[in-house]
Amino acid sequence: MNIRIKNSSNDPIYLQIKNQIRDAIINGDLAAEELLPSIRVLAKEIRVSVITTKRAYDELEREGYIHSVQGKGSFVAAQNKELMREKMLKKIEASLLDALRYAKLAEISKEELVNIMDILED
Repeated sequence: MNIRIKNSSNDPIYLQIKNQIRDAIINGDLAAEELLPSIRVLAKEIRVSVITTKRAYDELEREGYIHSVQGKGSFVAAQNKELMREKMLKKIEASLLDALRYAKLAEISKEELVNIMDILED
């Protein structure tokens, strides 16, 4: 697994780990029932605390992306693609509502917002 921790990121380390694993699951880079590295192995590999890695795995499990089997490890949970898409749409809508509120406060037009999105996409 190729997890990259960015010290310049505003996100805490556990969240960076969680988000990268979640994205790999959503993108299909990790298949259903694929065994993930143990918490200790991943912590050693990316040079972080075992507690930090455990927190990322716990959140992934709570959100339904992985499941753990005692004595065997953590596995990618089977994902319902339509449910995953719906979850992402809800997050996008919430983020866009925030962006629209800030744009209104700053008197930024929709066209300017679209331009900002185009720049960020590149």
